[in-house]
Formats: sequence, C-alpha cells, structure tokens
Amino acid sequence: MTTTSATPTLTPPSEFSRIVNVMRLHLVNRQVYIGIPWLILGGAFVLSIIIALLINFATGDSSGSKLGMQYSWAVISPLWYLAAVAILAISQSFPFALGFGVTRRDFYLGTSLLFVSSSVVNALALATLAWIEGFTDGWGIGAKMFTSLFFDGTWIANFFIYSVVQLGIFFIGACIATVYMRWRVMGMLVFWFGFALILIGTIAAITLTESWVPVGSWLVAQGTVGIFAWLLILVALAAVVGYFVLRRATPKN
Repeated sequence: MTTTSATPTLTPPSEFSRIVNVMRLHLVNRQVYIGIPWLILGGAFVLSIIIALLINFATGDSSGSKLGMQYSWAVISPLWYLAAVAILAISQSFPFALGFGVTRRDFYLGTSLLFVSSSVVNALALATLAWIEGFTDGWGIGAKMFTSLFFDGTWIANFFIYSVVQLGIFFIGACIATVYMRWRVMGMLVFWFGFALILIGTIAAITLTESWVPVGSWLVAQGTVGIFAWLLILVALAAVVGYFVLRRATPKN
C-alpha cells in the first residue's frame, strides 16, 4: 500500500506585494528616510529660534525677526540630503535588488511609491507645523521657518507646495541617477551640457526678445500654487524618463 502526498503549490507573490517588498528593502535602515531628515530639520529649527531671540534682543521687538527671517532657507535644509538619498536609492540599491531577482519595473515602481509616500507624510507634518507657526505668531517670538519663502499660504496650499518640492527632489535626483546607471560618465557629461545649453538658450531667448516683463507678469498671474502646479509636470516627466532609462540600465557593480 503506497501513500501519495499532495505537493504544495507555491503561489507567486502578487505584483503589489513585490512592489511593497522593494519599499521594505529601502527601509531596512529607516533612519535614512525618517530619522535623519527630521534630525536635520530639528537642528535648523533650534538655530532659527536662537536667531529670532537674538534679533528680538537686539531690536527690542519681534518685527525684525518676522522681516529678517521671511527669506530663511532653513525649512528646506533636509532637501539636499534627500537629493543624495534619491541618487543612492538608484545607484546603490538597484544592483542589490537585481541580485535578489527583483525586476527593473518592480524596483522602480516600489522606489517611486516610497518617494510619494515619504513626500506626502512629510508634507502633512510640515504643513501642520506651518499652520502652528502662523497661529502662534512665530512660536510667540516672531520666528519664521515653516512659513518662510513661499510656504506662507493656507494649510492645503502649503501641503501641496511641500509635496511638489519633495517629489521634485526625489524624482529629479533619481532621474539623474538612472542616466548615470545607463550611460555612466559620458551620460553625465551629455546631460549637464545639454541642461546648460537649454538654460542659457532660454535666458538668451527671453533677453533678446525683451520678454522678461511678460514672463514676470505671467508668473505673478499664476500665483505660488499655480507655479508649483506647472513644476509638477516637470516632476512627472522626470519620473517617466527615469523609468524608461532604468529599464535598459545595466549595473556594473
């Protein structure tokens, strides 16, 4: 008498679970995306408070702090770090992920989902901090950090702008990294040379046609939210370009 045992069938993971696994791969060290950016921001906040107190002490009121700190770049201090994170997410994690059998498509979609999630969560927190800063009149001392530059609108406007800024940093940084992964040093040279030509050509065209006033009027008419809505198109373009470039990239390490 023989006994036959049923061979268990292995169900392949769904596409969504594969994408989530890529996110988990990036978040093995969660300090990279969660801890360090907020540590940088916290340090910038402490310095901003100290500067506001010094200005108030020197001038005798908080009006000097409000005016002097309106153009503070402290609130975007973590963005330079996030740009490096986006580049390393492609240049270092991509070869590692391929070694585990992750497809290029799943890797890019998982990385993009992480970028979007991180941007939205950070934007929610930053927009709320901006609201608190406005409600407390600059934390009670006239300090401006989260409402400086172009982050002085409504909560929803600040949320949108913060989201676009971070998405831009992530996807443009990742797009540049994919160019390097695909064409290496020559690709970087062509990319930056082409970028410089486009930038100089645009400035020259506006100058030669004496169009600075119409361009300025158009920007004013768009408003801050409108300008960042246009920038969102550039972010989407960078995301799409990065996807197609990475599909043909071959890691060398």
